[in-house]
Amino acid sequence: MKKFKQIVCVDNTRLTNWALAKLSDYSEMPVRIFNDYPAENQEIIERITEADCLLVSWKTPINAEAIQQAKSLKYIGMCCSLIDKKSANVAVEFAENQGIIVKGVRDYGDEGVVEFIISQLISLAKGLGKYQWKPLQTELKGKVLGIIGMGTVGQMLASAALAFGMKVLYFSRTRKPAIENENLVFVSLEKLLQESDVVSTHLPRNNRIIGKNEFELMKPNSVFINTSVGPTFEVDALKNWSNKAGNFAIFDHDGAFGIEDIEEFSNTIYSPKTSGMTDAAFDRLSAKVLKNIENYLESR
Repeated sequence: MKKFKQIVCVDNTRLTNWALAKLSDYSEMPVRIFNDYPAENQEIIERITEADCLLVSWKTPINAEAIQQAKSLKYIGMCCSLIDKKSANVAVEFAENQGIIVKGVRDYGDEGVVEFIISQLISLAKGLGKYQWKPLQTELKGKVLGIIGMGTVGQMLASAALAFGMKVLYFSRTRKPAIENENLVFVSLEKLLQESDVVSTHLPRNNRIIGKNEFELMKPNSVFINTSVGPTFEVDALKNWSNKAGNFAIFDHDGAFGIEDIEEFSNTIYSPKTSGMTDAAFDRLSAKVLKNIENYLESR
């Protein structure tokens, strides 16, 4: 199997120690590993100038200028999900037009995200934390969960919700008739917002589809959840909505990414941790990133 000349981990890729050590098998030169996040584009350019293989997390932007400056670059391994090219932190289409292969990974942190959502809903329903959803403790059974974005996480969340006796409505750009039944129903976005007790969004980065008008459609005393990377909503509209008594919002670190004062929002449950980043998730992420590299090198 061929090797790259120089592999660079441009930021904290969240690969495990065993995976970082394994990278040396694929690089002629010692692997350059950075454990922080570069603040400016010039710093990114300086780190990757000699790289023919670049590994990057979801946080650091790799734009066209940086790619153009890395004259030897042949491969970009995104140590994160690559769902939508246009919403990615890497200028994927520009890279591909330069003949550079870009690979992401999927389905590595989904279990942790679903566990976070269900655990936070139970805590809110039972009043186990700072807030209690209803005047009396309540159950998830019989409540309606609206899922916006029925990818892998959405489908896993739907299965968990059904196990608790919830009814699930979903809205997605791609309908999935094979998973539908009397308790799992595809509806319009408007109908979902109007009828759901809980709304959970699972969308690619930079997809903001919930604004003032959408929040006004939601039922009183409802719950809004986001664990997508960055807001799927207009921040001011969410802030105004959560100010109303009985409404609650739930976010992990990724879901509130870029919102500096999220902890000051009313009726908001915020975890500073990325819910999908468990020990098992790091292992799955690492294995998939390495497998992508191996597949690329074996095809040369």
